[in-house]
Amino acid sequence: MAKRNFSSKRNAIYNAVCGTDTHPSARWVYDKLKPEIPDLSLGTVYRNIALFKDEGKVSVICNVNGEERIDGNTEPHPHFVCNKCKAVIDVEDNQNADDLKSQLAEEGFKVENRFVIYYGICPKCSAEVH
Repeated sequence: MAKRNFSSKRNAIYNAVCGTDTHPSARWVYDKLKPEIPDLSLGTVYRNIALFKDEGKVSVICNVNGEERIDGNTEPHPHFVCNKCKAVIDVEDNQNADDLKSQLAEEGFKVENRFVIYYGICPKCSAEVH
């Protein structure tokens, strides 16, 4: 891999992605950083997020309203997407993924990665309905 020069914008973009648990979109990152980096472009944010994805530093969780939602935590873990407010939330999953992976391996499958996403209505939106 080619060595890249340090970029304060790239560093700020990466820190914005990793510094939140909201699973941001590129637009969210841009909107957050633009006030402190006036010459930041949305294209720069997209290019750097693509670079982070290629390097395995961030993961794409899902698309919500046509925008990729990014996670700085690349360890496999489940998410919940609220169909109402569009929040992407880390959740606990009590299923034993290692047991399933072993079972699949016995059946000849080679698991390289896993993604578990639940869709529904989050507790905040459920409370607003009642």
